[in-house]
Amino acid sequence: MMHGAEIRDTKRFTEEMLDWVRGRGKILIVIHDNPDPDCLASAMALRHLFVMKVNREATIAFSGMISRSENLAMAKELEIPLTPMGVVDFREFSVICMLDTQPGTGNNSLPSDIRVDILIDHHPMREASLKCRWVDIRDDYGVTATILYEYLVAQGVYMGTKLATALFYAIKSETQDLGREANKPDRDAYIKLFPLTNKKLLYEITHPKLPTEYFLMVNRALENTKIYGKLLITNLAKVSFPEIVAEMADFFLKLEGIELVLTMGHYGDGMLLSLRTIRHDINAGVLIRRLVEGRGCAGGHGMMAGGKIDKVSSSPDAIHEAETFLTKRILAELRITDAYPQTFHDLREKRTSGG
Repeated sequence: MMHGAEIRDTKRFTEEMLDWVRGRGKILIVIHDNPDPDCLASAMALRHLFVMKVNREATIAFSGMISRSENLAMAKELEIPLTPMGVVDFREFSVICMLDTQPGTGNNSLPSDIRVDILIDHHPMREASLKCRWVDIRDDYGVTATILYEYLVAQGVYMGTKLATALFYAIKSETQDLGREANKPDRDAYIKLFPLTNKKLLYEITHPKLPTEYFLMVNRALENTKIYGKLLITNLAKVSFPEIVAEMADFFLKLEGIELVLTMGHYGDGMLLSLRTIRHDINAGVLIRRLVEGRGCAGGHGMMAGGKIDKVSSSPDAIHEAETFLTKRILAELRITDAYPQTFHDLREKRTSGG
């Protein structure tokens, strides 16, 4: 298992891993459901490493959908080859890789009976991950893509502009331009990758046209927001695409005076949750696991985390019950006793009345 960012150790680890891969058959790279820029760039980089060092293509597989406009633009503009997990025959592959997620986290669709050979991630270690053959978990890194960047550097692999743009954008988006959970390796990679990026492609990815659904969801979120001091909670009710839950969490964390945001939305057979904070005395990953304990699964790290409450019907009553349950739990965890939250309507009334 790898810890730290020394090129010497990274070089040894990657050489041994590549030697092991070289003697085997087809390669599958599994990323988490509804993939984000970090896992997309990481998969693109690992696939490139295999092509360049062992002369073999790899299949990148995911479940769910890519619906956030920036992520769609990234996959399209950078021509990232993606295969739906539903059409994958796992028996065809002798090397299974997993990036930016881990076995048993609940946010990937790899069947539990499929063993992961190569695991690379920046989230805290899970017990199930110890069973994997090649494990490189660096939870002191802000981005998995930074680890893959170091692999390419350690192996002296050439990076074209599209791959450099993918890796740079992953670090940029995941760390909010190095402002969130970025450590020295992330900063170093960000600075070294920027000159290699295609600026026009980067602009197309970061400034996509947004669908009408996005603005309707912002409106619904504003209507359903409750503010308890420096905590903001919003219920998006039923959502058309899962990524909007995390997107709204990032959006509302920009509100003045807000230090912690919990967003939720019903998708599929449960309630998706996203937690964001700027407080360093709160570990978002630990907090969200406490919120869903007994009813779902969750994971994350210092300032950002996500989770799901299972088996929630799409009825308004069931969605409201889940919101009430989560609100009570987070207020108890944070020891917030103010039972009368403010809404945006209250804030508007206060502004117009001069209060």
